[in-house]
This record gives sequence, structure tokens and C-alpha cells, in this order.
Amino acid sequence: MAEYDPDNIFGKVIKGDIPSHKVFEDDDTLAFMDIMPMSRGHVLVIPKTGSRNLLDAAPQVLANLIQKTQRVARAAMAAMEADGVRIMQFNEAAAGQTVFHLHFHILPMYEGVALKSHTGEMADADELAAHAEKIRAEL
Repeated sequence: MAEYDPDNIFGKVIKGDIPSHKVFEDDDTLAFMDIMPMSRGHVLVIPKTGSRNLLDAAPQVLANLIQKTQRVARAAMAAMEADGVRIMQFNEAAAGQTVFHLHFHILPMYEGVALKSHTGEMADADELAAHAEKIRAEL
């Protein structure tokens, strides 16, 4: 497994070098809207501590991160009036990981609505901002 690269895209989001639609932030964690959402209300939750993925993260980082993921997932499901929520996490390229900074995907799920593919098509910024605001209001 390769080493963690602090200049990955999520590292740049944490530093503020790349803008994001923040949903939640504290000293340890950042949650923000995925700019290529697979479902309406797709949120990413990341630790501010650099970890390539779940396999090299410190246990205390994981414990804190999953608690924040649960909190944001509840808020996203309520805010987006979803029928369910899917939590996804990938480790290494062979498993589908494309950004090598530990992160959880929160995907609100809707009866009869299939997930979109993660093709690189960016969502409308105003729509993402509105979704972030709704989810923040539930927190």
C-alpha cells in the first residue's frame, strides 16, 4: 500500500485550497457535499487527520469518524426525506477508491430511484448549496 499524500484533493479541501459545500465541521472531521453525487444529498465525511483509507487509520480516528458519519447520515436522511441511507467506504484502487484520503460516502436512498454513476459529471453548485443547508439545519 502506498503512503498517504497530504496534497490529495480532500487534503486541499481541508486546507481551504478547494471550495466545498460544508455540512459539518469540527476540529477532527469535515463533512461536505460530493460534487459528483450518486444520489440527491450525497455527502462525504472525512477525518482532518491524514489517512490513506481505513486500513492505515488510527483506531481513535476511526471511532470518531464513524460517530460523525452516523450523525450526518441521520441528518441527511431526514433533510432529504430519503427512504433509507447507504454508507459506502472503499480501500485501494482495486476496491474502487479514487481519492486516497479516508472517507465515507453517505447516500440518501429513494424507493424506485437508482444510484447515478460516479462519472465525473458535476452537480449544479446552487443545488449542492441548498442540500448542504437543509442537512445542516437537521444537525
